[in-house]
Amino acid sequence: MTHDTNGDTYSSSLEPVIRLAGLDRVYHLAGENIHAVNNVTLDVWPNQMTAIVGRSGSGKTTLLNLIAGLDTPTDGDVWLLGRNLAQMDERERLNLRLYHLGFIFQSFGLMPLLTARENVGVPLRMRGVAPAEREGHIDEALEWVGLSDRAHHRPYELSGGEQQRVAIARALAENPQLVLADEPTGQLDTRTGRRILNLLRRLVEERGVTLLVVTHDPQVMAEADVVHEMEDGMLVDTRIKEGIAVPGM
Repeated sequence: MTHDTNGDTYSSSLEPVIRLAGLDRVYHLAGENIHAVNNVTLDVWPNQMTAIVGRSGSGKTTLLNLIAGLDTPTDGDVWLLGRNLAQMDERERLNLRLYHLGFIFQSFGLMPLLTARENVGVPLRMRGVAPAEREGHIDEALEWVGLSDRAHHRPYELSGGEQQRVAIARALAENPQLVLADEPTGQLDTRTGRRILNLLRRLVEERGVTLLVVTHDPQVMAEADVVHEMEDGMLVDTRIKEGIAVPGM
């Protein structure tokens, strides 16, 4: 079960962190209906790394936006951390994102004029976390991703891999229950992508975070506990790593 969205925790190994039921997203373009997401039903369970894969245009990023409450489905329901997004107003959805979700983007999403340290602290400032507590979270997060010595560098002074590690530190500092990652290795070479993937796996194994990754990176697909494949807006296949327990499957 879950409580309110202002910082209380959701914890249940018996319920999915994300539940999608008959989810549709239809866009009307030039008199034509485009089914970006078409009747998708799936569950994402706690403390696992789940990947949504598919070619460009398959609907996976649209699906991620629906899960995050950044877009509204044409039909169907999204339950996030035990709550139906359709029954929440915009303020409640905003608080859900602010207090319970972490985000990692392909483009890193860093503010160019802020240092790594300041970027990590942005969501904590938005929450109104007290300065001493905030600085402690920032220190811990930067140390965890191995960037304590780069804390005062701005994004243009960092490599792509370092920028993505800052983005992971920013998500980690929020102490999220669920992290949504959109192509987190998409702009990185294979070796750097492997290092980022190792950090993402550690989020799950060491921090108990539930991680949902949208990707077309074969390394991520091989590492994920559960892989859902999309094609033309539809869920066409689900693969589960050997030894991983998924209720009902």
